[in-house]
Amino acid sequence: MVFNIFKTFFLLGCTSFGGPAAHLGYFRKLFVEQLKWVDEPQYAQWIAISQVMPGPGSSQVGFAIGCHRAGIMGGLAAFVGFTLPSVMLMCAFAWFGTLVVGEQWFTNIISALKLMAVVIVADAALGMYRSFCSSRTLKLMALAGVLFTLAWPFGFAGLWLVAIAGLLGAGMRSKETPSMKDHRRPSLVRANVALVIFVVLFVVSLMLPDQGVAGLAAQFYQSGSLVFGGGHVVLPLISEFVSNDVSTSQVLTGYAAAQAVPGPMFTIATYLGAMVAPAEHSIIWALVATGAIFAPGLLLMLVGQAYWQRLAGYARAQGAVQYINAAVVGLLVATLVFPIIPTSVTTYWQIVVVGAAFVWVHGFKPPIWQVVVAFLAGAMTASLL
Repeated sequence: MVFNIFKTFFLLGCTSFGGPAAHLGYFRKLFVEQLKWVDEPQYAQWIAISQVMPGPGSSQVGFAIGCHRAGIMGGLAAFVGFTLPSVMLMCAFAWFGTLVVGEQWFTNIISALKLMAVVIVADAALGMYRSFCSSRTLKLMALAGVLFTLAWPFGFAGLWLVAIAGLLGAGMRSKETPSMKDHRRPSLVRANVALVIFVVLFVVSLMLPDQGVAGLAAQFYQSGSLVFGGGHVVLPLISEFVSNDVSTSQVLTGYAAAQAVPGPMFTIATYLGAMVAPAEHSIIWALVATGAIFAPGLLLMLVGQAYWQRLAGYARAQGAVQYINAAVVGLLVATLVFPIIPTSVTTYWQIVVVGAAFVWVHGFKPPIWQVVVAFLAGAMTASLL
């Protein structure tokens, strides 16, 4: 079971381009629609939890899926599997530079995979809209989520949106609010242990010196503990931490590489860890930086899962969940509108490709590997023309 989780997430990690919103689309297509490891309401709750917790949202949701499937070991297998491809590629960028970045075939592949991300996110948003926006008020909540996120394009937008939606849902519960399916409750003891570990590690990180591998771990742990909004938001904070060791140009190179490779953008920590390390210890420092920046979000996800499941049993909490689910749909749509579409679709021909691919993906529901192969084949064909 655990190895199967690792294998499934590893293959997904090799093809999950497009950032957190796209990752959530990939997860939904594979784990909700195809494999049916989780149902739609549970999946939406995990997305909502990830919006109110610091850390990398898509990695937290993947970790939750693994925990749901096979406990802590399943969660760790999911995290390692999904993150490992990105870690290896970021290490390669650190060691070999950006030799392939200027090559036309590489540019075409990245462009094609960005177009694929548009299709996957659009399909996920439409599917979730149909599942969670069954009434006029929930549709209005989703629309409000779109407008709010676009008007407030900062790291705390998702946090504020989920909080406001939850308060509205708790106060406006009506007959349109269905009862929640009874899901297996995560251990409250495990959640409390995770919370204690999170707090202790944060306090210890404040006491460690700034130098050496311990200082590196402390700085990246603090970054992972304090950042809401995902990889884009973590950039300025970790840039400040490593400003004495790497140049601004190197930081931006790592940021660009994190966007170009599949998997979570928090693996910019892998690149920066390798860059600041002594030559003979680059792998160790890269892995330490990676583990440190992801650890807070995963620990807090264990806490959020347990307490959220217990709150969901109350009537007002059920109403809050319905509004939060609708708000999350709005959040995905807003992310699609900006920045995914403007940075991915730049020509009329690409609009045609995206439209045709969306009809194929949404109408025929092919496996994700077929979608990846189709877009890669298109990219390589364009390179030969």
